[in-house]
Amino acid sequence: MKRIILAFLSLTLAASSVCVAQRLPQIARPENYKLTWTPDFTKNNFTGEETIEISVLKPTAEIVLNAVDIDFRNASVTAAGKTQQAKVGLDKANEQATLSFDQQIQPGLATIQISYTGILNDQLRGFYLGKDSDGRKYAATQFEATDARRAFPSFDEPAYKATFDFTVIADKGMTVISNSKVASDTPGPDNKHTVRFATTPKMSCYLAAVVVGHFDYIEGSADGIPIRVYASPGKQEMGRFALEAAENIMKYYNHYFAIKYPYGKLDLVGLSDFSAGAMENTGCITFREVILLLDQRVAAPDLKREVASVIAHEMAHQWFGDLVTMAWWDDIWLNEGFATWMSNKPLEAWKPEWHIDVDAVRGTTGALNTDSLANTRPIHQEANTPAQIIELFDGIAYGKTAAVLRMLESYLGPKTFEAGVNAYLKQHAYGNATAADFWMAQAKTSSKPVDKIMPTFVEQAGEPFVSMRGSCSDGSEHIALSQQRYFYNREQFQSASDQLWQIPLCMKDTAGENGSECSLLTEKQGETKLNTCSNWIYGNLGGNGFYRTGYDPENLRAISNDVETALTPGERIMLLADAWASVRVGYDSIGDYMALTEGFQSERGSAVVSQFVDQLEFIGRYLVSGDDRQSFSAFVTKLLSPAAKQVGWQPKPGESEDQDILRSRLLRGLGYVAHDPEAISAARKITDEALTNPDAVDRELAGEALPIAAENGDAVLYDRVMKRLKGAKTPEEYYVYQQTLAEFSDPVLLQKTLDYSLTDEVRSQDKLYLIASVMQNPAGEKLGWDFVKAHWAQIQDVGGGFGGGAMVQSTRSFCDAGLRDEVQSFFGEHQVPMAERGLKQSLERINDCVDLKQQQESQLASWLGQQGTNAAAGQ
Repeated sequence: MKRIILAFLSLTLAASSVCVAQRLPQIARPENYKLTWTPDFTKNNFTGEETIEISVLKPTAEIVLNAVDIDFRNASVTAAGKTQQAKVGLDKANEQATLSFDQQIQPGLATIQISYTGILNDQLRGFYLGKDSDGRKYAATQFEATDARRAFPSFDEPAYKATFDFTVIADKGMTVISNSKVASDTPGPDNKHTVRFATTPKMSCYLAAVVVGHFDYIEGSADGIPIRVYASPGKQEMGRFALEAAENIMKYYNHYFAIKYPYGKLDLVGLSDFSAGAMENTGCITFREVILLLDQRVAAPDLKREVASVIAHEMAHQWFGDLVTMAWWDDIWLNEGFATWMSNKPLEAWKPEWHIDVDAVRGTTGALNTDSLANTRPIHQEANTPAQIIELFDGIAYGKTAAVLRMLESYLGPKTFEAGVNAYLKQHAYGNATAADFWMAQAKTSSKPVDKIMPTFVEQAGEPFVSMRGSCSDGSEHIALSQQRYFYNREQFQSASDQLWQIPLCMKDTAGENGSECSLLTEKQGETKLNTCSNWIYGNLGGNGFYRTGYDPENLRAISNDVETALTPGERIMLLADAWASVRVGYDSIGDYMALTEGFQSERGSAVVSQFVDQLEFIGRYLVSGDDRQSFSAFVTKLLSPAAKQVGWQPKPGESEDQDILRSRLLRGLGYVAHDPEAISAARKITDEALTNPDAVDRELAGEALPIAAENGDAVLYDRVMKRLKGAKTPEEYYVYQQTLAEFSDPVLLQKTLDYSLTDEVRSQDKLYLIASVMQNPAGEKLGWDFVKAHWAQIQDVGGGFGGGAMVQSTRSFCDAGLRDEVQSFFGEHQVPMAERGLKQSLERINDCVDLKQQQESQLASWLGQQGTNAAAGQ
């Protein structure tokens, strides 16, 4: 299930709305917005009445605001007791409106009054129109990054913080939700009611929120803060798990942060139509339903973790992002990376059995993969154009930053790091800050060179590769160290690079943690020493470091012998990732990696098994030739079968959730990677049961069984899945079945899925996800790609214009020179400005995969052949 949800999120994060970065002149700053909105669901528009209290900074005869899709009816300014009508000049290209006056306004306080009409658009941005599953209309806001201007003329930049007073005149019977508590709710005018909200604390425009429609809620509280979970009528009980999670997370954050939750109340709102995964509006977090609502009785454990993790992420933003906001989008990592890192902490405290710390290492390996590209970017990245801002919401802002913060916390110590976080928040509360503000607070608190370490990871692109060579003399282990930048590209990796990091390097030897040694590697070459000689040296204690470790073959083999007893699960995951990274650049052989995986036959942790199953899936898809398929399948079956036989395909009473997840990963490894007939038969049986009675089958297992059955399925199965999709009772069911439509191998059925994706039956937020899923299916990549080219105009319009960027991202799964040339040619003619870096990355990934296949295919064949020879000799 997690595989499906994470794939979905990767697209939605990349699909941020189009935004314009033309900076406003520093003439005035807002102090307060008073906004009254009256949505009209018959005309799909709304009227707005706005008063902006401003501080004029210099004499001026004009005020420039951000505005787009706004029809100005009247505008005026009042200053020094005098009101002037304004002439409104619109600059559509820069999404600005200039209010011009006959006489200059002098520095000081002034008010702007504007009457206007706006659009309830169908683009999932600004103030937009959605429909719930029963067809009822609602209106909701989504303003990040710069779409507040679509709802009200504003100073739509993060540094322009102000307070807000919202009033909404809504149809009778409709619920209205906003950032702050309801101050009054009175009948009228006519068949409406008027809802006025309390004044908000200071916040940036992109964090303002209003939701209007038919919603019900459940409620609870934590530390005196009321918490509600809203959903469309009939779905609110599916918010029970989210409510429990939010209550526990709130208690944790109020203990961790020196500043208690500052917004008075917290609402979590599930929306049927929503472009992002979730959005951290102050006091009013909005979610796509599948990331908030679930049936606790039957929901997959992985979905519960994902829902809790997203809630924790968005709630962390209430401090990092909302209370303290980056000064400009180039420091978006201060929001997203911190929230990603912080989200693990309350879950570790609430659900220790989830082993979130191990999942965090998996997150680090994913970030390292992204950062292994030549076309990666620094964490701190200048952004001035619309395309540049969109591309900042990527794996670097979220994953890499979280991994670097985890490394820094490990180096400083959790309590010291926490003190630095709180010093930073206290200094910049209700204001804005920069990257340097954060690491200077940490340096001052810790008295360690954080201000020297962090710029090497934040201001430059890429990641370090640390090679280690140990030798014993005089009873001590002397370890020679060297660092260089790691690239997937072999030639770039082998070329000299002048990049240098200051790396908090922590190692582990045979003696375990008592023999641990931590140092700061600041030069290209270095040396450290352990007090005793060791059989092996492990280079990344706890898997906490954001770097690759290169092991010589002898050291790697020695670690492999003790891997299950001497290394923690996180360390085992990082070892697998490092070994595979070394294979990709020829530092180690693929035989060394395959032999390493053999040492994991007794592994029973779901996260570790997921790591090597994912890597074996990549090998099976891209590096195994047809002649070697049977040998590779036999190897994977031999590796995974003992665990599968022990765990079984039927859940057992009282077993842990991790066992449940492990079972599903083993099914995927055996059924999808190894194509084991017994596993495929089991997947078909589970699928049949799931389609007959969904509540009777373990959801975690069904989430992996369905794709395996589909890969081997026919039109009859396809029709059964489609029927279940249309009758799905929960968001989880809906997305599992929808994903399954893209997993068939029959091109006729995949074409049917592609045709279905662009119909009105599929919500606009899901269309691209479904097409991308077909493209990422080995049986459908060419079919899906041809479909994208043939329907390009229609795809570009999906979701307000971000469709092109999502499709560029999806081509990264290709591993074929011919498809690479087609991608390069097509997007050369059909340019997607918001995906300029994404296109370079996709082409680079394809090239690296093609090169890896040429480099390793024959070596893998040789190793598999040798394994077969050895097996025959042993008979």
